[in-house]
Amino acid sequence: LGLFAFVCAFSGSSCSEDDLSGTSVIKPEQTTETPLDSWLYKNYIEPYNIEFRYRYEDMESDMIYDLTPANYEKSVQMAKLVKHLCLQAYDEVTGSRDFITSYFPKMVFLVGSPAYNNNGEVVLGTAEGGTKITLYAVNNMDPTNVDLLNEWYFKTIHHEFAHILNQKKPFSTDFNQITGLATGIRYVGNACWDVYPSEDLALKDGFISRYASTSAEEEFVEVSSIYVTNTAAAWEEMLETAGEVGRPMLEAKFEIVDKYMKNDWGIDLDELRKVVLRRQKELPNLCLLYTS
Repeated sequence: LGLFAFVCAFSGSSCSEDDLSGTSVIKPEQTTETPLDSWLYKNYIEPYNIEFRYRYEDMESDMIYDLTPANYEKSVQMAKLVKHLCLQAYDEVTGSRDFITSYFPKMVFLVGSPAYNNNGEVVLGTAEGGTKITLYAVNNMDPTNVDLLNEWYFKTIHHEFAHILNQKKPFSTDFNQITGLATGIRYVGNACWDVYPSEDLALKDGFISRYASTSAEEEFVEVSSIYVTNTAAAWEEMLETAGEVGRPMLEAKFEIVDKYMKNDWGIDLDELRKVVLRRQKELPNLCLLYTS
């Protein structure tokens, strides 16, 4: 009311209802189509019906974090990397685009900065209701560093995608029983970072990562995502580090994850890993600068 009175007084005109215009003074933000927009239409929307959003939008971001937009050049790179290392990897393994079109989230949303929780934990990515994956810290991306690409982005994508598959088809509760019954080891929830100060300690207790000790649901998707983004030698090294207690637990967990992906989704994790690793080696020949 105070603002309305000020506007009327400033204009020097009367404030009758008849003088109000039916046209809103709030205009939607105008954006100019970029070469990336055209490329995304041809490479995401047309073949997969997936939106790839790189412009910062308050309504799509989590307002509890202090975030910054994704850089345009980094957005171009990420769009090409997600297509090459993830979408087309599943296409290749399944023999068509149908799997990704049917089950992959319909939106990928980029944020330039990391997201930090109150405890200092860095959020690498989130999945919302099976409809959207958000990737953070895009402006920090180094497209030449495969290990960091996996740690910050692509392990996260496989992790979140596996959550979505689990929501559609639950995995066997036998998985939940491997941790706890014989050893007394328990899932520790949000205390995972305090209980396991290092990855090696988590492995020795039969968790494939520190974060995997949060819950059976998180561990299931961690086993899958870590397996497909690491070489056989790296996986074996983790099992060796796990030792006499952890290794049998990890092998039993992987067996359930492997059968679930094969029987419920027709995905051979060994074949998917082979394709993902080969595509990683192709990155030096992938043009990440232009959208043509």
